[in-house]
Parts: sequence; C-alpha cells; structure tokens
Amino acid sequence: MRVKFTARHFKTSDRLKDFATNEVKRLKKYYEPILDVEIILDYIKQQQVAEIIVKINGTKLAVIEGSEDMYKSITLAVDKLERQVLKRKGRIRHFEKHRITSNIENEV
Repeated sequence: MRVKFTARHFKTSDRLKDFATNEVKRLKKYYEPILDVEIILDYIKQQQVAEIIVKINGTKLAVIEGSEDMYKSITLAVDKLERQVLKRKGRIRHFEKHRITSNIENEV
C-alpha cells in the first residue's frame, strides 16, 4: 500500500504525518488489496479538513471530513472509509457467492 501525503496552506509535522499514516493502515485489516492511499490535509477558513482517497482494484473511495482539530478530522475520515470499505467488501462477497451458486446450479 502506497501512501501519498499532501498538505495545503500549512506545513505538517512528522507527528501528524505518522498519525495519518497509521490511521490509514487500519483499513488493511478490513480489506487487504488496497493499492494506493492519498491523504490531503487543508485549512479552509476556520475548519481543518482531511480528504482521503483510497484506490481499490478499479474503484476509488473518497471521503472529506472537517472539524476544529486536524487529528479529529483524520480519525472521522478513516472511520467513514472503514464503513465504505466494509460495504464494498460485502458487495463483492455477495456477488461472488451469487455467481458461484448459479454456476453450481447450472452444472447440476
């Protein structure tokens, strides 16, 4: 999993980069074939915004979360991504199960 990190309108600390990278690595326990992750941190007016884009085998999942604290924004974005990844994994699993059962029924 490759992680690309971008900060707009401010300079990030190493602690913030490490925190964001570790939070995103939490997604691997739900779905292994994550190819790329792009983390974009930005200040928009008085709000600190975290945007995370995850590339999974032909699909992009994107989340934008904002709050008064950058660490909170990152955590909220990763939580939302977890739900999206689990939903995607469930759809793939349901599709494969449906396809396998239809193939078995056709052979019998």
